[in-house]
Amino acid sequence: MPARRLTNDELVAEKGIDTTDEWIRSHTGIGSRYITDDETTSGDLAFEAAKNALAMAAGFAEAGGAEREAAAFELAQTLDAIIIATAFPDYIGCPSTACIVQHKLGARKALAFDVTAGCTGFAYGLEIAAGIMGIREARKRVLLIGAETLTKITNWEDRSSCILFGDGAGAVVLEKTDAPCAGEGRRGLVNSVLFADGGGGESLLIKKGGGRNPYKAGEVVDIPPHLYMNGQEVYNFAVKAVVETVDTLMKAEGLSAEDISVIIPHQANARIVQAARKRLHIPEEKFYLNIEEYANTSAASIPIALDEMNRGGLLKKGDLLLTVGFGAGLTYGGNAIVW
Repeated sequence: MPARRLTNDELVAEKGIDTTDEWIRSHTGIGSRYITDDETTSGDLAFEAAKNALAMAAGFAEAGGAEREAAAFELAQTLDAIIIATAFPDYIGCPSTACIVQHKLGARKALAFDVTAGCTGFAYGLEIAAGIMGIREARKRVLLIGAETLTKITNWEDRSSCILFGDGAGAVVLEKTDAPCAGEGRRGLVNSVLFADGGGGESLLIKKGGGRNPYKAGEVVDIPPHLYMNGQEVYNFAVKAVVETVDTLMKAEGLSAEDISVIIPHQANARIVQAARKRLHIPEEKFYLNIEEYANTSAASIPIALDEMNRGGLLKKGDLLLTVGFGAGLTYGGNAIVW
């Protein structure tokens, strides 16, 4: 996470937003967010998250700084691929942010690319990583990162959306295993369901700066490029997306609510999760939420939650997890994982 933590009260005072901490909490579940400085990019956060994940995978999570970093860079040499899910990369189009991180890590043998699937990017990335390792026997280790700096493209004049977003990154190291995907002793990514509804693309987008609506020579820019969102349309879509994703995964795997250890949804709005949970008739304690602390970090929200749970001792081997993502595109989907 970036160093700077901004509470609702601090945000309201600093940006002059006509709202209150009580209103933000009651409508979104958000209490604070972390914000990058002007120089820090999504790639910078991705690089730090990558080092943390690699050090943990190498067994050096609790080591000193220099020792941890050395272990991370050593394991990076064995990576076969680096995938970064992000809605706001370091550059438009090219180079990919994943290539920038690959170079910083010195992961010379790793292919590298970005995934643009909005807040569903991490769920998409897990299935892509599994495919990369499944096609060729020699590929055994993939680094998957969700990284966002959405506060850089937040429209601070839009009271309804500017309260929602935060910056952050989370990473996982995926390794090929001989454990089965079904039956006794299964482990790892056992299923994914991924969807898209491009007809809703204009409900959540960055309108300015791409090939469809480029900047022109001499054009005066009143406000920087920003994320536009039709809040009601996105809310309605998101509730349906969570319900369909969880229901599809449960039916595909023959699961009941009792079989699931935890459901980790994209942290967009606590009210979305609450509405979906009621339709699914799944107990509240089955859903893990940390949106109060971090706000909406888009493709980074699921890996940040995974890391928080892992470090907090909330996950144990054999736990069945469901991830659920939904966001720009419109995209949605999720994964079934045996920890």
